Amino acid sequence: MSLPPYAELLGLTLDTDDAGHPIVTMAFADDLLGRPGFVHGGAIGGMLEMAAWVALRHALGTAEATIKPINVTIDYMRGGRERTTWAAGSVTRLGARIANVSATAWQDDRDRPIAAARLNYLLRR
Repeated sequence: MSLPPYAELLGLTLDTDDAGHPIVTMAFADDLLGRPGFVHGGAIGGMLEMAAWVALRHALGTAEATIKPINVTIDYMRGGRERTTWAAGSVTRLGARIANVSATAWQDDRDRPIAAARLNYLLRR
């Protein structure tokens, strides 16, 4: 699976966890800096959207589908520092026309997320 061009702009790479689920990684770069010492919230939001998209593509398997976001809600929990950030998505509902996906971003500890998102997608198969 290849990532969209926006992911390349953020410097995102795709990996998998021990269970084979996709994880998106964003190494810190000066281009991602918001206020001094912190990753810009837009970069974190974009990363969460890409993690959700990757999780949905993974859940769809080889099925052809156009994925269009309907709604995105992001909760910022703590500032992302100047270090590597990871994000993973989880499909909570995969219907015929609508998919609900959640995504979480963390840095040092997966159990202490820096941000989380809920996304609804329209699917055209």
